[in-house]
Amino acid sequence: MAEDEWARHWRYEPLPGLDLLRARYVSQTFPRHTHSGYVFGAVTAGVEEVGLPHGTERTVAGQVVMINPEVPHTARAGTPEGWAYATLYPEAETVSEIAAESVGLRGTVGFTETLVDDVESARLIAGVHRAAEEGNALAADSLLRVAVARLLWRHGGPLPRRVVRTAGARNAEHVRATLEERMADPPTLRGLAADLGTSSFSLLRAFRERYGMPPHAWLTDARVRRARRLLESGTPPGEVAPALGFTDQSHLSRHFRRIVGVPPGAYQRERVLQGGDDRRAGREDGVTTGAQ
Repeated sequence: MAEDEWARHWRYEPLPGLDLLRARYVSQTFPRHTHSGYVFGAVTAGVEEVGLPHGTERTVAGQVVMINPEVPHTARAGTPEGWAYATLYPEAETVSEIAAESVGLRGTVGFTETLVDDVESARLIAGVHRAAEEGNALAADSLLRVAVARLLWRHGGPLPRRVVRTAGARNAEHVRATLEERMADPPTLRGLAADLGTSSFSLLRAFRERYGMPPHAWLTDARVRRARRLLESGTPPGEVAPALGFTDQSHLSRHFRRIVGVPPGAYQRERVLQGGDDRRAGREDGVTTGAQ
């Protein structure tokens, strides 16, 4: 990570079901990836470019990016100076609970717009971070619920359930299940296609249409997601890497940093040690893990 970049990706224990990322990036680029929950991002300085299925959005201060679960996206700096932002990653269950309590929406909810001009919601998102960093659980929880309820009221609605009808989509789901089971030793595309009685190119096209990325990119994203769970449980990074098919710890670290925004060690310390030792230690691995 560049010397003028910093990031903190952490979880505030009084707010389960929520990850927080506050960072300044210049050279960092996030490859196409997904999240199992939602993304609410508020740029505080500079310009961020977010690549989405419908195109690229340029976001600046006073705007909020909202990304539904499992939507593939990328991110990078929109200017040479980079960007700074505060982002909330609430789990689907957390957003569903707030939706039911505040606006009466049931089931899985979604957002009809990706980028909105909403200075107040951006202020609330930044406020969740400040309150959590100050250890003010009451304020952090209140601001989180108000922010999500406001965005739901203005831009939310029921998220249609995707129905798989085509043979290609069913093949893509079969491939996904196979890759999840054989994450450390995946089959080749040719082998997967042969098992399904289709061609490699047809399977590649069907998978990309279903999941927004080719199988090898999806596998890397899935490996990093599982790595996060193992790191949160206390598994050392050196053991995580071979268990998931990474060639070594540096291979894991390179992909983990690209997708999550911080290296595995910093990510684990914020959760296993709840951030205390890192805040005293200051800067490590090019990442400032204390509040900025």
